[in-house]
Amino acid sequence: MATRQELSDFLQSVERRAFKQAVYATRNDDSALDIVQDAMFKLAEKYADKPSAELPMLFQRILQNVIHDHFRRQKVRNLWTTLISALQPDDSDGSGDRDPLESMEIEGDTRQGESAAQIVERDQILQAIDAEVQKLPTRQREAFVMRYWQDLDVAETATAMGCSEGSVKTHCSRAVHTLAAALKAKGITL
Repeated sequence: MATRQELSDFLQSVERRAFKQAVYATRNDDSALDIVQDAMFKLAEKYADKPSAELPMLFQRILQNVIHDHFRRQKVRNLWTTLISALQPDDSDGSGDRDPLESMEIEGDTRQGESAAQIVERDQILQAIDAEVQKLPTRQREAFVMRYWQDLDVAETATAMGCSEGSVKTHCSRAVHTLAAALKAKGITL
């Protein structure tokens, strides 16, 4: 079992290499810092009782998983943001501060300047998306909604669903693939 000092010394010895590895993967310093911090917290939280000789391999695996999780979250957020952005009118003031998810909830002002055909088309696409989400198997729908609409992390979702984190990842992956295929079959592309 590693002592507190051994764990602290280990984390201090790997922080620069881990940061560089995360920067190379993400090409973003802020994201890399978050990734390294998350990996260090997970190691300290879940594996502090392991012998110090096992820490390097455990940390490397955790770091890789956190990097993969970062890209998965980013991919899904980009997918839904792009889809919803395509359904919104252009940002008229040019500030770029418009949040597409917020503007979807407020229908009053966003429809000004749109033709009736555009409004109907957008509503039909949103109804199709909602219908496809409702068709997902219960566990996939629960995981998908918690992870991507309620923005819970994998651990929180696993706790809420009463399953393992791996199961949450599997359910989410299957849900995203099913939705993408169903929407593509209906002619809704990103």
